[in-house]
Amino acid sequence: MSAPAQAGGVPVIVLKEGSNRSRGREAQHSNITAAKVVAESVRSALGPKGMDKMLVDSFGDVTITSDGRTILDEMDIQHPAAKMLVEVAKTQDNEAGDGTTSAVIIAGELLNKAEELIEKKIHPTIIIDGYKKAAEKALETLEKIAIPVDLKKQEYLKKTAVTSMASKVVSDHKEYLADIAVKAMLEVTEKEGNTYKVDVEDVKVEKKTGESLRDTGLIKGIVLDKEITHSGMPKRVERAEIALLDTSLEIEKTEFDAKINIETPDQIEAFLNQEEAMLKDMVEKITTAGANVVICQKGIDDMVQHFLARKGITAIRRAKKSDMEKLAKATGGKIVTKLDDITSEDLGYAALVEERRIGDDKMTFIEGCKHPKAVTLLIRGGTNRMTAEAERSIHDALCVIEDILEEPKVVAGGSAPELEMARTLKLYAETLPGREQLAVKIFADALEAVTVTLTENAGLDPIDILSDLRSRHEKGETWAGIEVVEGKVRDMSKKGVFEPIMVKKQIIKSATEAASLILKIDDVIAASKMKAPPMPPGGAPGGMYPGAGEY
Repeated sequence: MSAPAQAGGVPVIVLKEGSNRSRGREAQHSNITAAKVVAESVRSALGPKGMDKMLVDSFGDVTITSDGRTILDEMDIQHPAAKMLVEVAKTQDNEAGDGTTSAVIIAGELLNKAEELIEKKIHPTIIIDGYKKAAEKALETLEKIAIPVDLKKQEYLKKTAVTSMASKVVSDHKEYLADIAVKAMLEVTEKEGNTYKVDVEDVKVEKKTGESLRDTGLIKGIVLDKEITHSGMPKRVERAEIALLDTSLEIEKTEFDAKINIETPDQIEAFLNQEEAMLKDMVEKITTAGANVVICQKGIDDMVQHFLARKGITAIRRAKKSDMEKLAKATGGKIVTKLDDITSEDLGYAALVEERRIGDDKMTFIEGCKHPKAVTLLIRGGTNRMTAEAERSIHDALCVIEDILEEPKVVAGGSAPELEMARTLKLYAETLPGREQLAVKIFADALEAVTVTLTENAGLDPIDILSDLRSRHEKGETWAGIEVVEGKVRDMSKKGVFEPIMVKKQIIKSATEAASLILKIDDVIAASKMKAPPMPPGGAPGGMYPGAGEY
């Protein structure tokens, strides 16, 4: 590609042939348009009246969801600027667990409004500075209006979990599922002084198609998607002493090649006897420690299975590493990496270990642990798609409960906090000199996009609703929001619609950062795709096949 300038009449080749370059307004417009398209794709999924998306991947697998992160992940987006909005959804999901759709919509709206200012010859850097000030003011407003939560009472935990699931496919069962989610999280929460320590990973979510969502249940222990390895082992063990092993119960092959010359049948027998004795010794160590259940992360030799079955010990092999860690937390046992060191103190305890048939498969339930620091939610549902979406919805609910336990403050929903932040920002903009106030004003308008989207998705008139809401917030009604089920403006705190402050904070942070990053780009240089080397005359060389194209 030639540079426009020429040095002494000779064109200067700077970039590789086939490279593309767009800059200035063209680059900004292309990036902003791509990001707006992504935001538009999730827009109709927001809120309790939002629509679901059916996503079909290259293998023909179907996903039906209204979860912003899942929609963007499954869409397989290629445009580099659009990928940044996918990152926004990922960050929002990882940090707060909910609010992914709102974060993407606000980021898209910030870019849309910024383009209007750029067309009026306002420099992107001024807009970015204004956005930064607006975000700081918005976060400050959130802190001021937040409602502190008394964690001794569970009502806010349940209400936020219900709000989180109200916009999902499983909304018909939101009360029931929210109840289970709250119980599960409180089971694994540990109090440290005045603070609570909790990890959503300690709640194992296992799904099995069959029955209905109403049959989803909480197991105070762990459910393994594994069956007992040997048919001769007990399928039900009460008062189980559980050995958790991260070592294989097999004779390991040597890492180097070795040859043994055997000359007589006696030598073969001696070898086999020696092998049997070593395997018997492994079982003896487990028996001596007092275990009657063995859960192994690696393989168990057939002969070891036989010996364990004869001793009446139940065993499960090839358990996942994550499941082993949860088992250790649930049963109070230690994961043993060297069998020689196993003692009775390393064993975990459960009141019952039992293999049960769930649907077409067998699963092992480890229940009745004394103080389980890990529990399992077993999701049931009529179809695979329903259980998959229920899993995503419950994950969001668990995350919002974790958010409140870590930072016990909530705000009401129905876009009330966004409108309150917008009102404060419009007043704040008046105090700023110069063009930055325009950026702060459009930031306020972008926040109002959440109200507009919720209203449109509910089939209502956004102009009437928005003007009504603005006037109510001016009068000091902080929690006036859109109650989409009734289609009216209501006090959302009285309606019991709450969201954690952590979710709202993260939405503002990630949307602002993504919009600022995209606005700062004024030059896009894309390298050309690699092509296969040209064919030599007379056909393909030895290493290539005829007709090789681009790779």
